[in-house]
Amino acid sequence: MCCPGCAGTVVSCFTGVVACAELRYHDHVQEFQRITINPEVMGGKPCIRGMRVTVGMIVEALAAGRTIEQLLADFPYLDEPDIREALGFAASLAEGYEVRLAS
Repeated sequence: MCCPGCAGTVVSCFTGVVACAELRYHDHVQEFQRITINPEVMGGKPCIRGMRVTVGMIVEALAAGRTIEQLLADFPYLDEPDIREALGFAASLAEGYEVRLAS
């Protein structure tokens, strides 16, 4: 047993933290309306609204110091909510949360 009152399995993530699977995913499934995954687009990587702009491209650009305003100028077909949702999607994956994409 991994924690009091839990019959769940122990999950070890890349940080070495041991957590209860039941608690880790309890009531935290976020749905993303602007993120799509299509094997025909960018090799199936998560993209913004089916376009050839991946979540990774957005996160990498922000990590390199680009601002949201600069990204919007670079990609005029994107909206600020697209960039914010890409960050939210990446954060959910990094935290190990289950994500659901809009159909």
